[in-house]
Amino acid sequence: MRETGYLQKQPYFGAVVGRVANRIAKGTFTVDGKEYKLAVNNGPNSLHGGVRGFDKVVWTPQVLSNGVQFSRISPDGEEGYPGELKVWVTYTLDGGELMVNYRAQASQTTPVNLTNHSYFNLAGQGSPNIYDHEVTIEADAFLPVDETLIPTGEVAPVQGTAFDLRKPVELGKHLQEFRIHGFDHNFCLKGSKDKHFCARVHHAGSGRVLEVYTTQPGVQFYTGNFLDGTLKGKSGAVYPKHSGFCLETQSWPDAVNQPHFPPVLLRPGEEYDHTTWFKFSVA
Repeated sequence: MRETGYLQKQPYFGAVVGRVANRIAKGTFTVDGKEYKLAVNNGPNSLHGGVRGFDKVVWTPQVLSNGVQFSRISPDGEEGYPGELKVWVTYTLDGGELMVNYRAQASQTTPVNLTNHSYFNLAGQGSPNIYDHEVTIEADAFLPVDETLIPTGEVAPVQGTAFDLRKPVELGKHLQEFRIHGFDHNFCLKGSKDKHFCARVHHAGSGRVLEVYTTQPGVQFYTGNFLDGTLKGKSGAVYPKHSGFCLETQSWPDAVNQPHFPPVLLRPGEEYDHTTWFKFSVA
């Protein structure tokens, strides 16, 4: 997929998303008594930074000895968000482990929630689905959502539900057993602000394993429910529903409107600093 492919309509393949990843209910929030209105680009809600989010802008690259750092300045008012935001995203590779570090500084108080939206299929490029993948997510709770995929506010235990992925489940069988059409939910991670285990996905056919560690309080597990086979990629492969999965480590969705969720406001003088590790191996 050449750069033109990335510039056309595509579902955030491989992108950094921000200023606020995930959904903000009705595209509005209030900071210090002032209401801000964002583009509504996902049903009644704002998704992944708006119409021209961080996935659709040009970043400034800097080559490092073992990776690359991208930076940009998001101007005050970009996509409706308050304040200027300086952002640095650094990718470094150490053996089979890719580390992604996100840093940001704000001139005014603003919500910030940065993530990576890569889709994975451990069976390899062009494989039709992810049903034979075994998934584990280290979370005792998840966020139930309304029909527009905004969290209801409840932090629900996974015990006895389709969302209990603390022990490995084979995805296809699991979706059938619980009669759900896929995942697009935030899992509440047990870890602190330090590096903690988040998820493991194993593809028995190839032996490939992806492990994810993060400093973030949540992960949006998304099973490509909205992929519809219209996009063509490498070698003419198409990407139908459930042909890839995302593990978007991040703050909880709509946290700027839900005071009991972990906070997402970045204030002047503070630094947003989060890291996620993607570790690839063969079992």
